Amino acid sequence: EVQLVESGGGLVQASESLRLSCAASGFTFDDYAIGWFRQAPGKEREGVSIINNWGGSTMYADSVKGRFTISTDRAKNTVYLQMNNLKTEDTAVYFCAATNGNVYDFRIPNFDYWGQGTQVTVSS
Repeated sequence: EVQLVESGGGLVQASESLRLSCAASGFTFDDYAIGWFRQAPGKEREGVSIINNWGGSTMYADSVKGRFTISTDRAKNTVYLQMNNLKTEDTAVYFCAATNGNVYDFRIPNFDYWGQGTQVTVSS
């Protein structure tokens, strides 16, 4: 059974940092792409970052480039999202998602498996 469990969310002030974790199980981690998405109240879910474990390529939404970094710890089957210089507009529920193969865009149907999400709240 594929499982994705997010953790690391919380309440921080603007300009502070958080690191989210996505612990994966039930599939061959190295063959999968892992994405981070977020959904703010009243808004559609949007892509934040993707890492293709086969090859290691990464991509970021323009809104987070230079502030967020995605990385993988293969020994722990975990993907991290380091979020620096957080802004109030980063407030959202953050989800990780997985799919077999590589992914090169943020279309939600590209991803087959989803976690339950973790809340990130950034106050001014």
